[in-house]
Amino acid sequence: MHIFLKKNLKFIIFLTLILLTSCEALKPKKVDLRKRPVDANERARQNVEEGRGFAIGSLGRSGGTNYEFSTSNPLWRASLETLDFIPMATVDYSGGIIITDWYTDNETNDSIKITIRFLSNQVQTNSLKVIVHNKKCRADLTCAVKEIDSKIKFELHKTILAKAAQLESESKKSKK
Repeated sequence: MHIFLKKNLKFIIFLTLILLTSCEALKPKKVDLRKRPVDANERARQNVEEGRGFAIGSLGRSGGTNYEFSTSNPLWRASLETLDFIPMATVDYSGGIIITDWYTDNETNDSIKITIRFLSNQVQTNSLKVIVHNKKCRADLTCAVKEIDSKIKFELHKTILAKAAQLESESKKSKK
């Protein structure tokens, strides 16, 4: 393959130039300068708004995907703030999951582990799934782990959604 590229490099460059120069999208368009702002910052903003430029926030995005930074996602922030009392085992924003470490309250030998899966960025009841596992250990150090539907699961879900709604409301107020 490498030898092929060396022998045909001039042809490949020539073909690329032909393709690029014949492309309509690359040809300059006539612009009425009376309708263009004089200030460079306003001109750049107008280009981005009209789709002729790009914003730095849009780099790396393709088509219809809608990524947010974790600090601007209210569900993510609310989940981390709600679970700030417990050590985290896995926190993966791109994978949409938070898994805590086992948490014991020193009074019992029971431990819980909380998993939160993000199904959407929207603040809705079906946007996240909370899973709680319970680990009961006996004196001989044999442990049994099972998923439970306890009050803590529903309280966490409700608390995270309420906090996310509050964060989203504050964010919208600050943008105005």
